[in-house]
This record gives sequence, structure tokens and C-alpha cells, in this order.
Amino acid sequence: MGEFQFKSVNKLLENSFRENWERMALSNYQGTTLCYRDVARRIEKLHIAFEKCFLHKGDKVAICAKNQINWAVSFLATITYGAVAVPILADFKASNIHYLVNHSEARVLFVDDFIWENLLPDEMPGVFAIVRINTFQVLYAKVPRIMEAREHMNEYFGQRHPNAFLPEDLHYYQDSPNELAMINYTSGTSGFSKGVMVPYRALFSNIQFAHEDALPSLNNKTNVVSMLPLAHMYGMMFEFFFEMSIGAHVHFLTRIPSPKIILQALGEVKPDIIIAVPLIIEKVYKSNLQKVVERGTMKTLLKMPVIDKVIQKKINSSLREAFGGNFEEVILGGAAFNKDIEKFFYNIGFPYTVGYGMTECAPIIAYAHYDKKKLYSCGRAAMNMQIRIDSSDPENIDGEIQCKGPNVTLGYYKNPEATKNLFTEDGWMRTGDMGVIDKDGYLFIRGRSKCMILGPNGQNIYPEELESVINSVAYVVDSLVIEDNGGLTALIYPDYHRAELNGLNREDLEKVLSGLLPQINTELPSYAQIRKMEFMPEDFERTPKSSIKRYLYQRNK
Repeated sequence: MGEFQFKSVNKLLENSFRENWERMALSNYQGTTLCYRDVARRIEKLHIAFEKCFLHKGDKVAICAKNQINWAVSFLATITYGAVAVPILADFKASNIHYLVNHSEARVLFVDDFIWENLLPDEMPGVFAIVRINTFQVLYAKVPRIMEAREHMNEYFGQRHPNAFLPEDLHYYQDSPNELAMINYTSGTSGFSKGVMVPYRALFSNIQFAHEDALPSLNNKTNVVSMLPLAHMYGMMFEFFFEMSIGAHVHFLTRIPSPKIILQALGEVKPDIIIAVPLIIEKVYKSNLQKVVERGTMKTLLKMPVIDKVIQKKINSSLREAFGGNFEEVILGGAAFNKDIEKFFYNIGFPYTVGYGMTECAPIIAYAHYDKKKLYSCGRAAMNMQIRIDSSDPENIDGEIQCKGPNVTLGYYKNPEATKNLFTEDGWMRTGDMGVIDKDGYLFIRGRSKCMILGPNGQNIYPEELESVINSVAYVVDSLVIEDNGGLTALIYPDYHRAELNGLNREDLEKVLSGLLPQINTELPSYAQIRKMEFMPEDFERTPKSSIKRYLYQRNK
């Protein structure tokens, strides 16, 4: 591995904007399109607003909205100014958003209308401006000068650029390797949130990996459909940020990514690369292919070697067409791929690959191009990264996956204890995931030692948070949330004895608790809804520390 040579991320963006001034940059799918010059113009106006409002370099700017062109503009304006971006998932409840804005010490907050409806500025005393993201209208200002800056924006812009706004007028903040670029929260609630501090070296290293190793064929003629949440590192980095550095054109779905909408957008945009979570591919397989493949005659034909190859080629061809027909590969990440479905895609020669990453590595840790992948592996150590297994026999005995390299986080914001626990004594980052590495350096994940469940679009679901809501319900002694057939099931151990003393028999108590499920779900994010409750006749098996032995209750997906 060559020595890592850092280059300023903001200067990469500045050069990309200059070189691609007239090219298309950002589109809302079936809506507005901005060229790079338009994006640069909006960024410049936000920079002027930031200055007028005395936003300093290093101050935090939070963004809480659905994917759209102005999410991208707000993010780019923040970091190219030298401020620190704080993306927040739009699915979080108002109380979670208040908490994260306060914890991050954000001074400015960009929001969608539907989020603003439930927010209370008084709950966020450190914020001096709240801005409607789709129009950049000021919704709340702590001091009058903020409103004035917005009202006179075109005037200020004209004073600064009296003749024209040209590529040579771009002078973005020059960042350094260990400087904080963004804080990405792994979760929304106070007891569990960890703000991952992403330095500029991690952003640059991920861009370099994509540009030189994973996707060298992509350039300023490339089209990409962005369907993953931009507040998540995976979608942010590989569906938007890297693309901005090479002058590509990003199309934001701006709506819930159902398989129907995704296939429609892919068919129209015909992207050059597809970044997705496995669930998307699995849904396409189940809705379009599974019935055909499992039909009796087809099963028989697929067992006959010559016919098998013909059919596989035909299925591969129709699938490629369904995904737009123009892509180099489909890169999957953010969750485990169903093994049966992966084997099917592998056998038909579909150009997919599965990578491995974490928010803490912004996000890439391991990857292999589709023509170099191994079945069920998530590739080898990515460019600039090293991986090791904490095991006496890393090829055969599972151990914790640990990594090292410029992608690795600075630590957790305002949480020195969690930061200390993240690293080994000799400076490797603990992933909390278990795996093995074969003799060729391919990583195979065996399981997650953490409790985290990955949601349908790669969101992090922490069962402890869901359980704390359930456990606050009367007559619930304890609960365990598990992944169950693609959804979430709550296993509940009720206090049957206390209920009986209050005149409620077992059956009535279970009916009462089941009836509370809709109410419980109103307190949970949309991607972490409990699908059903099951009741335990006796208490869970526990460790000496009285923690539930979670692994005993896990189910196959």
C-alpha cells in the first residue's frame, strides 16, 4: 500500500465546479435541475448569509430534510465555508432532533416543512437561525440582522460580483487532514447517540478509493440515482459527494424508494453505477423473479447444464435492462445480503458486489470489484485501509474485525469514554463485528457482536432504544426487539402476577398490551416500527450481569 497523500477536499470541489461549470450537477427526479454554476451560485449566496450572520469557521450547521437538491447545496455550502456539517435523519422525532441539534451545538438548522411543524425553537437555545431548505426562507431568527441578510441577499451578491459570477470567483476554504468536516450521529436519542467525528482525511480517502480503485471509469458524463438517505454516510459519500468531486450528475429520488419507483427511475436515468442496500435487490428478485425461478419446469431446466446457461444469460440480460442497462456494477452495502438470493445473482453472472463499511470509516472498510468478488464475502481491505481479525486463527476462528487507516474517525463528539473504547491499545479501530479473512485477504462477516439491526434502507436501528419505549408501558417487565422475517418483532415478558392481582387474567393482559402497539409505534421512527408482539411465558435467560442473552432469541431473516 502506497503512502497516503492528502489533498484538500474543498479544493477538489472548487476545481470540479470550475471545470464543469456548464454541466448538469443536481436534479430532483422529474423536477428541477441545477448546473454546477447554479449550485456554485447558491453556495455563494449561503456563504454571504453565513458571513452576515457571523457564522465562524468550525461552527456547526445541522441539516434535517429529505433528499433533494437543496440538501446537497446546504451541505456543500457548509463545508466549503469551513463550518462543520451535521446531517440528521428526517425520520427522527422532534425531541430527538432537538437533542441532536443541542448536543452538536449547531448554530444554523436547515429543515423541511414537515419537520419544522413539530419543532420548538425554544428547545434549541443555541440555534440562531432556522431555514426552510426548499426556499432558503428564514423560519426563525434570533436577531434581526439574519432576516435582513436574507431580504437583501441579491443586493449583497450583486455588490460582491458586480459584473458576473464566474468560475474564477470560487475560493473555497482550504481544509487540512485531521480537521473536523462533519458529525454524523449513529442514532437519535440521548442515551444512545454517538456523534461520529468525520475528519477531512476520511472524506478524501473515500473519494480517492472511489475514483482510483472502485469506480475509475466514472467521470463528468456519469449519471447516478440517489436513493439512500443523505444523512447516512453510505448514501452521502457514494451517491452524492464523490460524484460532485468528478463533475457527475446526481438525480435525487425525493420520495420513498419503493421497488416500483426505483425501477422506474433507473429505467429513465440509466445510471452508470447503482449504490443500494440489499433489500432493494431482494425486493426486485421476490416481485419479478422468484415465482418464475421456482416454477417446476424452470427448476428442472435450471438443473440441465446447457439449458441452464442459456436461461441464466436471459435472466441476467432482462435484469440488467430493468436496472437501466447502462451500469457497470451494483454495489450493495449497509446490511447483510440474503444468502440464497446472493447465490442466485452470483450464478447468473449479475454484476453485483457487496462492500463493508461503517459510519466511523466514512464509510468504506472493504470492497472488491464484481469481477474479483468471492461469494458471501464483502471484499478485501479498501484502498488506504488495513484489516485484521482479533483471533488466534484469523482464517478459521471468528474474531472481531478491526481496521486502521485514514478513513477512521477522530472519535465520538463530546464522548471521550466511548472514543477510548472504540480503539485497541495499539490504535486499531474496533468494529464490533465478527468475521474471518481467507488466505487471499477476503473478509467474511460472521455476525454482529453489537445489537444493532440494519433497517430497510440501511438505517441503524438500536433495539435498546425501542425496548426502552416498550418497557415504560405498564405491566411490561422486560422486552427484546428482534429482526424477524424482514420486520421487527417485540418479545415481551409481562408482569402476569401483578395483572392478576388487579383482576386481569393472562389472555386479557395480552390483549391490552397488543392493543397498545399503535401507540408505542407513534414514539418510534418510521423505519423502526414494531410489526408484532409475542409474549414470553417466563422471563428471558440472562447473563450474570442480568442482561438478556440476546443471541438465544435471534431468528433467521
